[in-house]
Amino acid sequence: MTQPRQFVIEADGGSRGNPGPAGYGAVVIDPVTGETLAEAAEYIGVATNNVAEYKGLIAGLRAAKALVPDASADGALRVRVRMDSKLVVEQMSGRWKIKHPDMKPLAAEAARILPASAVTYEWIPREKNKHADRLANEAMDAGKRGEQWEPSASTAALDTPRPSATAGLPPVSGPPGDAAAGAAKARAALASRPGAAAKAPKTAPQVGWGAAPDLGAPATFVLLRHGETALTPEKRFSGSGGSDPELSAAGRHQADRIARSLAERGTIEEIVSSPLRRCRETAAAVAARLGLEVRIEDGLRETDFGAWEGLTFAEVRERYGPDLDAWLASAKAAPTGGGESFAEVARRVAAARDRLTARHAGRTVLLVTHVTPIKTLVRLALGAPPEAMFRMELSAASVSAVAYYADGNASVRVLNDTSHLR
Repeated sequence: MTQPRQFVIEADGGSRGNPGPAGYGAVVIDPVTGETLAEAAEYIGVATNNVAEYKGLIAGLRAAKALVPDASADGALRVRVRMDSKLVVEQMSGRWKIKHPDMKPLAAEAARILPASAVTYEWIPREKNKHADRLANEAMDAGKRGEQWEPSASTAALDTPRPSATAGLPPVSGPPGDAAAGAAKARAALASRPGAAAKAPKTAPQVGWGAAPDLGAPATFVLLRHGETALTPEKRFSGSGGSDPELSAAGRHQADRIARSLAERGTIEEIVSSPLRRCRETAAAVAARLGLEVRIEDGLRETDFGAWEGLTFAEVRERYGPDLDAWLASAKAAPTGGGESFAEVARRVAAARDRLTARHAGRTVLLVTHVTPIKTLVRLALGAPPEAMFRMELSAASVSAVAYYADGNASVRVLNDTSHLR
């Protein structure tokens, strides 16, 4: 009896705005060699993340089916679908009900492609789904240019190592050359679909000094300082050890302006906020506009300024002059009354940065935070000394941006942009 062919499908979808400009990516992989057998990606216009993820699943299943002539026959094919979408995995596995009217027809379409016995679903963390994620982002980038994704321009396969991505699967059976022949058929079948394409793996990338960097898409952090509070115009110390003030009327207006601006850009995929109220309120305004949730990261909170909380610089100079001089002279000196030194804040912020870059590789994430954490992230990205903190201007509701690459390097893209407030 002929053993079934076995493939792994990795699929993903994304929306820059949710809903916003959206695209999907899918890849079919040989479970033994890790070879990419087929890829598909497409810009689908304005849609939600979940719609794009389902579209990616459908494309991946179709690509796998095209690789096996009798795929619809029971026992001819076994496919393991791996996605970082908990919703799609749980719904297609039958453990969650499908309630949303946009999801029902997509789930039904996916279920019709192959026999139910041929497909199993597995949730994987986002960092293990980079190939499909990069295909989806390539499709969205092409859509932004008014184009559709082209296989010849893709670097997703080259950017995604595959040594152990499919470890533990049973061996693939079938005559030698079967996979290559099937891949050619899949490319032809997918290429015939409007707006979608598939391709074979590329040759090895160029090496040497003239080669382009092969670092993949960076984790890009858009750093938003919260809007004004009553303390902001008076330039009073306002950290994490004080009264946790709310946004003022001016601050709420600023939050609305930046929310509109970010919605127009359509690049933010996730939102992370300091736990302090002024940041949570600013983040909520953006999240409501983009249709995203807000995650809290304690490492993004402002410095604890101890006894200086609520005071102006002049008032601190008058009351705690020697302590202020020490603080200005050394990153290891803390504000009076048990506050945090800049060195302590830098360790906390760097730890948060590392957690977030690992979690959001290849994505654009809005971090809503404060003056000191933003200046610290910029300083560390530049490799600048602690005293550089005092040489940066950072206005309320301003935007900065830093991109973090897989090799550990960082690139400061923007600092203190307030054009959205004009």
